[in-house]
Amino acid sequence: MGKYIINGGKILNGEVYISGAKNSVLPILAGTILNGGITVLKNVPIISDTFVALDILKKLGCLVYFEKNKLVIDSSYINTTVVPEELVKKMRSSIIFLGSLLARFKKAEIGYPGGCKLGKRPIDLHINSLKKLNINIEENGSIFAKANDILPNTIKLSFASVGATQNIILASIFSNGETIIKNCAKEPEIVDLQNFLNNMGASISGAGTDTIYIKGVKELKKYSEYTIMPDRIEAGTFLCLACCNGGKITVKNVIPSHLKNITDLLKKVGCEIDIKKDSITIERKGKIRNIDFLETAPYPLFPTDLQPQFMTTLAIANGNSILKESIFEARNKHIKELNKFGANIKENENIFLINGISKFKAANVYAEDLRGGAALIIAGLCAKGESTVFNSEYIMRGYENIEKKLQKIGANIKYIED
Repeated sequence: MGKYIINGGKILNGEVYISGAKNSVLPILAGTILNGGITVLKNVPIISDTFVALDILKKLGCLVYFEKNKLVIDSSYINTTVVPEELVKKMRSSIIFLGSLLARFKKAEIGYPGGCKLGKRPIDLHINSLKKLNINIEENGSIFAKANDILPNTIKLSFASVGATQNIILASIFSNGETIIKNCAKEPEIVDLQNFLNNMGASISGAGTDTIYIKGVKELKKYSEYTIMPDRIEAGTFLCLACCNGGKITVKNVIPSHLKNITDLLKKVGCEIDIKKDSITIERKGKIRNIDFLETAPYPLFPTDLQPQFMTTLAIANGNSILKESIFEARNKHIKELNKFGANIKENENIFLINGISKFKAANVYAEDLRGGAALIIAGLCAKGESTVFNSEYIMRGYENIEKKLQKIGANIKYIED
């Protein structure tokens, strides 16, 4: 465990290079199981969730070599299909290993996933969808799954779940026929998984739309190379910081179309934004304007993973704003901590009333989840004086060397390990 010490109140300017996507690399790491060979991944984010996923792969028997942001995995030596419970509890997305193990070995055992405590995050959609592929699943403290043959089917999701969509894709790679997923998640990370698997020899189409088609193949290439897409949530976090702080920041190594949902909002609250092929420059002009009403929703609408960061920006807007959280029932733990900075935010179940204040004041606060922790760092950077953000382990799950990137644009922030 550690903490970030911040001396805030300074205007930040400069360039930030965005790392590979956390929400993309984790299902892709699970996908490296499928080919039973060597996979080379580039632009891999150096974050704690990556290392948890690599520990799972090593426990399964994979050979792993990781240098800087390049990763080599040899999955030809896997000797077990049991994912250790102590690793599963560290990261919710570990459930994605279920689909890959079933596709290759027709059996898997995995505990119930952990991760940030964002309320009830049931995996019913995963379980029920996999059952429709002729997979037998028993739940008794852990998840025990096996199949004689994985059979294709048409699966209509009741909710456009990212994780369930990914698990169905992974499990269907070698099925004898075509699996169709309707009402699937459309996030860019789904497209990245499709591109990675197709590069390996799979036959998948439709990612990014409401319907995905997976045609089963006999085998995959024993060697493949792939570059992870940039992290749109990390980029969005720095864009929110720029708006809140008032400086001029350029985020580089981004795909601007992935960020339209947040750049449109930032323009609405008073920012000038210059978009190039792979970079976005943002600078706020004047006081931050309020937003009458905004609700989180699946891509391409406003992402729940940027709700805390954008809330921090609205906390010092000129006027009142209303945010509604419609994805995670407990994505509200940052609110009481933001109020320690002087914010005036009230809750009514999943609806948050934000009364804009003139400025933040320094405070000592505690991160209780990944994105909420990033929001607290933004507030600390904008508050004059010394602030401390405790529980850095949450933030390190999804941001690569965040303090070093902030230092490069002029922030007075340091990480201290307890």
